[in-house]
Amino acid sequence: MVQVSHPTPRSVILRLDIADRINHLPGQHYVIRLTADDGYVAQRSYSIASPPSAELVELWVERLEDGEVSGFLADGVEPGDELQVRGPIGGWFVWDGTDQAVGVAGGSGAVPLVAMLRHAADIGAPERLRLAVSARTLADLPFPDELAAAGALIALSRTDQPHRPAGRLTPDELRPLVTAETTMFVCGSAAFAEFASDLLVELGCPAADVRVERFGPSG
Repeated sequence: MVQVSHPTPRSVILRLDIADRINHLPGQHYVIRLTADDGYVAQRSYSIASPPSAELVELWVERLEDGEVSGFLADGVEPGDELQVRGPIGGWFVWDGTDQAVGVAGGSGAVPLVAMLRHAADIGAPERLRLAVSARTLADLPFPDELAAAGALIALSRTDQPHRPAGRLTPDELRPLVTAETTMFVCGSAAFAEFASDLLVELGCPAADVRVERFGPSG
C-alpha cells in the first residue's frame, strides 16, 4: 500500500504498488482477500479507477454498513501495509478506447467509468466517451469534481442542483446518448442496473450493445 486517502467519511481511495502487475483494461477489477488470525477469510471485488498508464493501481472503496472488507479497508489500512490481491479480472465489461462508448452508472458504479474517462484522456480521445451518473448526493458519488469537469451528466436524486432539480435519470436525459454503433456500459446496484439497462433498450438501444455490471453487499 502506497497511499491511503479519505475523500468522504464513507469512502477510501487506495493506491497500490502491485508486484509483477499485468496492465488492466478500464472496467476490470481486483479482488482483495483478508485473512484473520483464526484463519477466517473474506474477500470482495473492487473496480479499478486508474487508467492502464498509471504507475499505481487506484481503488475507490465505499464503506458499507457492517462491511467486513470495506470497513477494514476504510478504517484499518495504512501506507506500508500489504494486501493480498488478485487481478485484473474481467473481459466483458471493458473498454479499450477504440470505439464510441457511453457509460451510465449509479453511485459507486461510476468507478470503472472514471477509469474509462482517464484512459480516454490519456489516448487523446475524450470525445469517444460520454457519461451519465446518478447518486443520492454528491458525497455518494466517486470523483464528482472529475466527472463534472469532463462534462458528465450528473443526476442527484435527493439534492437540487443549479441546472437540475433532484430526481432520477430521465428518458429525455438519456435519449441523446443512444446512438448507432455505440457500446453502452451500465454499472451499479442490481436495482439501478435493471432500471438503466431497461430504459436504454426502451429508447432504442439494442440489448446486445448494453454491457451490465451489477454489484452489491455480500451476504
